[in-house]
Amino acid sequence: MQDPKKTIYARKAETVIKALARQNIEAQYYDTKEQAIAAICKMIPAGKTVGLGGSTTVVESGLADALRELDINLLDRYKAGVTSQQQFDMRIQGLTSHVFIASSNAITMDGKIVNEDGLGNRVASMIFGPEKVILMVGCNKIVPTMDDAISRIKNVCAPFNSIRFNVDTPCSRLGFCDADNCTPPKRICSQIAIIESNAIAGRMNIIFVGEDLGY
Repeated sequence: MQDPKKTIYARKAETVIKALARQNIEAQYYDTKEQAIAAICKMIPAGKTVGLGGSTTVVESGLADALRELDINLLDRYKAGVTSQQQFDMRIQGLTSHVFIASSNAITMDGKIVNEDGLGNRVASMIFGPEKVILMVGCNKIVPTMDDAISRIKNVCAPFNSIRFNVDTPCSRLGFCDADNCTPPKRICSQIAIIESNAIAGRMNIIFVGEDLGY
């Protein structure tokens, strides 16, 4: 029997992949995270320095574990025992890594990649620096419009991540955005980046997965 969710996710991904291709952004769809992880690992040449953006998807999918088995210089911010200073140093090093791996907060049906950061290293690395960017994205993050993307970031990603980071923000207390009462240094929404196209062929790669991944 056909799985309705898998079918819809595959169809959504097909639409977005076509939109991304028009903007010089490569994308592929895989039914499972295991298939996606295998594909991502094949995209990384041996000996390269690989940076990681903050991502529940990268960790919970098993991608981080798979990367640890490769012959690469992994800037492993998720390794047990890594200090806050070491994590910060890895964020800086990630800006000039050969390959940068993360996820995305939302991708619209017309192919806009939308993210918001607290510090900004993740969106900065997506935009400029690393030779190749690979984003592993569950199809639960595909949204119809830019307004939907922003709403998803403010009312889904931010509350969950505030709790994950143990940050006392209005959205962690209320479950939805209250921007008027959300201020630094606790605010985790600081820089919105909208990637509409890619100037360098092959630099940006989106790996869609027909599963719910991350927030």
